[in-house]
Amino acid sequence: MTLDPTLRERHQTLCRAIERHNYAYYVLDAPELSDGEYDKLFQELRALEAEAPELQTPNSPTQRVGAPLDERFEKVRRAARMYSLDNAYDADELREFDRRVREGLGDTPYAYVAEPKIDGASIEVTYEGGNLVLATTRGDGETGENVIANVRTMRALPLRIDDARRWTLRGEIYIRTMDLEAINAQRQARGEAAFANPRNAAAGSLRLLDPRVTAERPLRVAFYDLVETHFESHQAMLAALAELGLPTHREERRCASIDEVLAYIGDFDRRREELAYETDGVVVKVDALDQRTSLGFTARFPRWATAYKYAAEQAETVLRAIECDVGRTGALTPVAHLDPVSLSGTTVARASLHNLDMIADKDIRVGDTVRIQKAGEIIPQVLGVVMEKRPTDSTPWEPPTVCPACGTPVAREEGVAALRCENPACPGRLKAGLWYFTRRGAMDVDGFGKSLVEQLLDAGLVADLADVFNLHTKRDAIVALDRIGDKTVDNLLAAIDVARTGRTFDQLITALGIPLVGSVAARLIAERYPSIQAMLAAEPTELQGELAAIHGIGDKIAESVSDFLAGEASRALLQKFEDHGVTFVQRERAVVEGPLSGMSFCVTGTFDRKRDVIHAEIRAAGGTVHTSVKKNTTYLLAGAKVGAKKTEAAEKKGAKVIDEAAYRVLLAGGATAAAPDGEGQSESDRDGETNSEPEGPNVEQLSIKLDG
Repeated sequence: MTLDPTLRERHQTLCRAIERHNYAYYVLDAPELSDGEYDKLFQELRALEAEAPELQTPNSPTQRVGAPLDERFEKVRRAARMYSLDNAYDADELREFDRRVREGLGDTPYAYVAEPKIDGASIEVTYEGGNLVLATTRGDGETGENVIANVRTMRALPLRIDDARRWTLRGEIYIRTMDLEAINAQRQARGEAAFANPRNAAAGSLRLLDPRVTAERPLRVAFYDLVETHFESHQAMLAALAELGLPTHREERRCASIDEVLAYIGDFDRRREELAYETDGVVVKVDALDQRTSLGFTARFPRWATAYKYAAEQAETVLRAIECDVGRTGALTPVAHLDPVSLSGTTVARASLHNLDMIADKDIRVGDTVRIQKAGEIIPQVLGVVMEKRPTDSTPWEPPTVCPACGTPVAREEGVAALRCENPACPGRLKAGLWYFTRRGAMDVDGFGKSLVEQLLDAGLVADLADVFNLHTKRDAIVALDRIGDKTVDNLLAAIDVARTGRTFDQLITALGIPLVGSVAARLIAERYPSIQAMLAAEPTELQGELAAIHGIGDKIAESVSDFLAGEASRALLQKFEDHGVTFVQRERAVVEGPLSGMSFCVTGTFDRKRDVIHAEIRAAGGTVHTSVKKNTTYLLAGAKVGAKKTEAAEKKGAKVIDEAAYRVLLAGGATAAAPDGEGQSESDRDGETNSEPEGPNVEQLSIKLDG
């Protein structure tokens, strides 16, 4: 049966009207209809789709209520990396940024756009053919999680735009201060913990496994960047987004000089408390997009933008007690218990004192009135003591002599500012380790709050980290815990199953909490030992030597990993992960084409830049990096103070030795690498296939002679 054209036309009219009113209400804060009138339009649309189901599409406003529960988030590698911003904290640092921009652009006139730095969660969304097709979290900058089902629930975001080109937009998901207060009131009424701040609420809502819950959260978005170059300037781009009905902050100002930027920063600081959302600074960007291309990027930041951060808010309160938290490695961290005080939109009652030396240096005592602030407006910290308010009977604080969690005597290593519990079975260490194990930067298991961790340990449902993956056999016992319902347990077990087979091996290494091993070192280790069995099969001394030779690992980290694997309990724990069916996906390396494609480098000696920066530059240009000279190393890039062993290894294995000037020629595309005869070839080369290479200067001309 053919659909009546008038029904389709009415459906399109209703969709456009509802989206227009969503924009007026959620973005412009200027509603054009009463709630009742809006509801009538929405009810008519529902009735029309019920009459003609073929009209209902994923982009219909009726579909914002949220799709059914999704078991996992797909990982998406983005076409253009999402960089972080460098920070400036005063006028001098901002003028230094301006100096670098001026030098980078030469005599070319330039201007800036200054705009608010909204305190929320980063998001990237894509429209194709006018339709919203993808939404990803920030992730590690190169790869994010596809949260399109959750983002579709946001009424502040149009599901369609009137432009068929591809639009890859970046912005900030946030929750207004007043909305957070309402959410927290509801959560506390249900006996749930309140969100600490709008940023946590926004980020948590964005990654909920059930979009129907996300639909209940009043999330909003402000876009501030476009990956595609549809425009010549940032300001023109923002104006176009507004015309398309895409939400922006609407607070930008074009500034012809750094003095005008500083004036904007002062003006904005005076009125940012009046905004409906939280901000912690101002982002300053070069306006012209072609000038951004000229300025380029460092390994971590764009050279054409910086974030000016306002000074953290401070407050005074009374320190009532000092207690020690036990960390996953056994380190005891002193924590100040304070009279609750409002600071940067949240109530602060605890603050880290970092270590024993800090307490002694600042002479912090129980009963003191102290000044506190939030470092980066997130972590509360004690700045110092208000000495004129110190009680006359105060005495210096005495550190504990035994672990507060297990009673084991604690020791302080020479030259280390921390006490340590050496008991591997300490419940405090296990609690902290389990909390860290499930965090996003580690095994990323949704649903593990601190309260649940404590309950699982108190009930004896977990005795070590691997027991997380055996909780599906204890469902009834988990449901019986305080404030844990059937739905919560099902979501938790689903998240555990996702982690069981959907994590990379370096994530497990990070999650184990091996001293000195963070995510960067874990990735380097996993490249050499890509599985549990590979690590267990290695002799500890052999493993230590091989890891120490990896650039970025070094002797101390290698020794720490070797010591961990030498312990029977550690080896049993690793085997237990396999017994519980934990497997790992291989981390994919991005295939990058560039002037260094097909070339491999070992970088040695000293340079004006950090080696990590040079490594990142090589990879970004399509090359690969070896931490030592191998048979297939094309070039040994040698800086100052090069040791004889590296150059001898290069000569023996056929790698060419070049200096940084010759490297720059390669990077500019002025020469291509010819692999040493019989060595350094790819698998396809050895199978008889050849790669056509454009001619360039003789590689011998690029090499340098090094003495000893």
